[in-house]
Amino acid sequence: MQKNSVVIGITGGISTGKSTFCNRLGQLLRAKSFDADGAARQLVEQDPEVRRLLRERFGPEIFSAGGDLNRAALRAIVFADQGKKRALEQILHPRIRHQWATEAEESRQSGEIFLADIPLLYETKGEVLCDRVVVVACSQEIQQKRLISRTRLTPSAAHAMICSQMPLPQKISRADHVVWNNGPVPILEAQAGILARFLAAK
Repeated sequence: MQKNSVVIGITGGISTGKSTFCNRLGQLLRAKSFDADGAARQLVEQDPEVRRLLRERFGPEIFSAGGDLNRAALRAIVFADQGKKRALEQILHPRIRHQWATEAEESRQSGEIFLADIPLLYETKGEVLCDRVVVVACSQEIQQKRLISRTRLTPSAAHAMICSQMPLPQKISRADHVVWNNGPVPILEAQAGILARFLAAK
């Protein structure tokens, strides 16, 4: 492996600041990156096989007359029914994993740093494909406030969504690096700078 050929998984909880951190770290390291949430959006919008499976598993009502996915309706279904949640994961996760595993291997071959922004990294055992894992975390109070602000969910729905994921303390205990994001964006970006300098010196 060349000096800077390294795959870094970036994970955490919903609304903890993973994507903001990943974007800044990628800028500092001039690294390639993969956004799992973006890949999921692309699959449900553009992949005919995925759209067919969604219609079969969740019903045609999750799509508008124009064919657009009603994300709020789908979210309500999967968070109310663990079986439906697993069905959605079985459709999306293998395809997303194949995409980022392929891109990560290409970066290894070229000697470039690769950042994988994967919310469910540990849940899907994606850490085995990474050289290092960064967990971006914050207090549950801050996390819930950010999630409500971003999605306009009710407090109870936001709490349920947070609790449906692997607990942050469990992710933190398994991380190589932990970024604590209770403050403003400049503090988060400063932590990206610290990690970038550390990685550049390796």
